[in-house]
Amino acid sequence: MPEEKEFYMTEDGLKKLEEELEYLKTERRQEVVERIKIARDFGDLSENSEYDAAKDEQAFVESRIATVENMIRNAVIIKDEDENPDVVSLGRTITFLELPDGEEESYTIVGSAEADPFEGKISNDSPIAKSLLGRSIGEEVVVPTPAGDMNVKIVSVQ
Repeated sequence: MPEEKEFYMTEDGLKKLEEELEYLKTERRQEVVERIKIARDFGDLSENSEYDAAKDEQAFVESRIATVENMIRNAVIIKDEDENPDVVSLGRTITFLELPDGEEESYTIVGSAEADPFEGKISNDSPIAKSLLGRSIGEEVVVPTPAGDMNVKIVSVQ
């Protein structure tokens, strides 16, 4: 049996997933069942687009429930109590300067389950995070990107 992927996340991220799972199982699932019941009442199922859409939605909801359950089951909580405070690691917010122009950017490195670049949270699987993990304040790092290599200097780790 293949080894299941571990999902790195904060306590807050785990709590959000548990809340999403509860919502999906108690509310969302019931809403979809109701939609299927209503669509059945429209008659011939072979030409019933409402029924097809409701069944597709049911498949999506059930798939998401399975995905979230798997993520919770394989969650690894990020703890940084024993970590060196100057070293980039999961759960930390990193500020770096793009070289040579000096544009400053900050990101929190989280597991893929919590990643949201619009909120400044990047996945530990992203090219930026992979390049920065294990590095220290003051180090210059080359980050491979689709547009070419980007040089950065780490200025703070929180």
